[in-house]
Amino acid sequence: GKQTGHQGLKESFKGNLYNEYKDKMGEIIIGYYQREKNGSIYVDFGKVEGVLPAKFQSPREEYEKNDRIRALIVDIKKTSSGIQVVLSRSDPEFVRSIIELEVPELSDKTVEIYKVVRDAGYRTKIAVFANREDVDPVGACVGVKGSRVHGIVRELCNENLDVINYSSNTKLFIQRALAPANITSVNIDEENKKAEVFLKPEEVSLAIGRGGMNIKLAS
Repeated sequence: GKQTGHQGLKESFKGNLYNEYKDKMGEIIIGYYQREKNGSIYVDFGKVEGVLPAKFQSPREEYEKNDRIRALIVDIKKTSSGIQVVLSRSDPEFVRSIIELEVPELSDKTVEIYKVVRDAGYRTKIAVFANREDVDPVGACVGVKGSRVHGIVRELCNENLDVINYSSNTKLFIQRALAPANITSVNIDEENKKAEVFLKPEEVSLAIGRGGMNIKLAS
């Protein structure tokens, strides 16, 4: 009867761990690089093992043994040996969480994130707005002389990051969303939900972005 007792204990420990990490879904967790297998990176969190699958990595990132890894918990699996926490660093929500850690105005809701879109390794666009007239939402996220945004960009291995001011004025919002390109004017066809954007010839490739990505993220 000894074996079953031990087994039961192991299962209940696993159950407790499972519940503990289930509550952490969508949170950032920090661990250490352990090994790589078939493109997946295994991360040590002490009590549990984390896995960062290739599809959830940013193409900019390379790791060495014992590197510190911050990632978002996106799933939890029970395995024969215990619990495996599935991680992501490519998710737009990862960027949202990193920014929330750096910008206190977000935690007290003075500034809110309207939306985050991302092509991991290439560019992230974040639209923000303030709930108070006297607060500049973009300034709050960027920080004095870019102090806050530098930390975020460093965490993303120098991925491009556009923080823009959300506006309910569609024309204005489209204009800002196409950053870093400067838009001359925007015509909106409400019926067909289309926008025509005018810009100087030298701004066109910036607006479209590599492989059409800037325009896709803006849309």
